Amino acid sequence: MGQHDHDKERNHSILIINPNSTAAMTDALRPLIDRRNFSNTTYTYFTAPTGPPSINNDADAAASTSHCLPHLLPLLPSHDAFLVCCYSAHPLVAALKSHPEIVSAGKLVTGIFEASVAASLQLIAPRERFGIVSTGKVWEGLLTAAVTAYLGGGVGETEGEGEGLGPRFAGVQTTGLDATELHEAPAEEVRERMKVAVSRLLRTRPGEGAVGAICLGCAGMAGMDEVVREACVEELGLERGQRVRIVDGVVAGVVWLEGALRAGF
Repeated sequence: MGQHDHDKERNHSILIINPNSTAAMTDALRPLIDRRNFSNTTYTYFTAPTGPPSINNDADAAASTSHCLPHLLPLLPSHDAFLVCCYSAHPLVAALKSHPEIVSAGKLVTGIFEASVAASLQLIAPRERFGIVSTGKVWEGLLTAAVTAYLGGGVGETEGEGEGLGPRFAGVQTTGLDATELHEAPAEEVRERMKVAVSRLLRTRPGEGAVGAICLGCAGMAGMDEVVREACVEELGLERGQRVRIVDGVVAGVVWLEGALRAGF
């Protein structure tokens, strides 16, 4: 039996990492992952024991890495793969990927941002674009810069609306609510803000190509596919609105890790 056959058959363990300290956000990920029904995989969940309750900027992301890493290191030997559930270019992804134990064992690490961008590029048609709907306005610039870096500089910096965006990226629109407010604000307010952000994204420079995929730009948006779909249908009509792919980074990350483990990558 070859190594690939062995990897397909053996049980795997994936650590789902919530780098903020709000356990309710971790709990919201469980049903989303359980619905994948992947056999032969054990999922373990980690919540930062201390640190920011919501990651709202780069400083929070850096702080959460410092709070998480010492507690994660003892868990590295007992897991095959790791998913960092913060929608940003989170430094914890790089810290884990470069850790000697990860490198020497060839273990897999990704973040939900990276997974969703990669999935979107696979899903959209040649003349379509993907975009991101996120939380606070600060993420418009931060995520645009993150996409730029992830795609190797092909998108460009954004000084104003639409400036420098490449042919595959429609940009970022935000709700004005942070990750905790997505769950604490009145449900109708959250739905309305999500729909407004989606509509703005779909209307962004339509002459440059239709938006074929929308990424949920926050782990706290897990399970909000329905309201995004509703906004797409209201904006584009039933046929076109149903065609837009809605990409949950948590699902994209789990699916990629699962496939890579089974393939023996």
